[in-house]
Amino acid sequence: MRFARVAVSVTGVVLGLLLAPGQLVAHHSFAAEFDVSQPMTLRGKIMKIEWINPHAWMHLAVTRPDGVVEEWEVELGPPNALLRRGWDKNSVPVGTEAVIFGYRSKDPNKTRINGRDANFPDGRKLFIGSSGTGAPEFDKR
Repeated sequence: MRFARVAVSVTGVVLGLLLAPGQLVAHHSFAAEFDVSQPMTLRGKIMKIEWINPHAWMHLAVTRPDGVVEEWEVELGPPNALLRRGWDKNSVPVGTEAVIFGYRSKDPNKTRINGRDANFPDGRKLFIGSSGTGAPEFDKR
């Protein structure tokens, strides 16, 4: 009986140690990936929304002035935070046009921003970011 408890405990500790590095690598700070000095606004149609941890993602089809359509990735807040704000998987259907304000990725080769606010044609304005991102709390747009 005692051996079984020790074996279960050791197995639990080993599994925890094996899984912990993946969790640590999976999350990042705002300042590590996004540049607060590069605010930007995107207008496009929502292609899909991924409700995954640690952050949800919105994929936006944005048409450049030359007519080329680019896919932009918008990092949203954590799914639980979005749910607490009243979002659900049907809040913003694919194909909806959105105007997204956020901060550009530090990597110039990525079409990615950390989203802060989303505005929709029906007048809804939603906070889509994470609190404590390192981005300014109040924008002077």
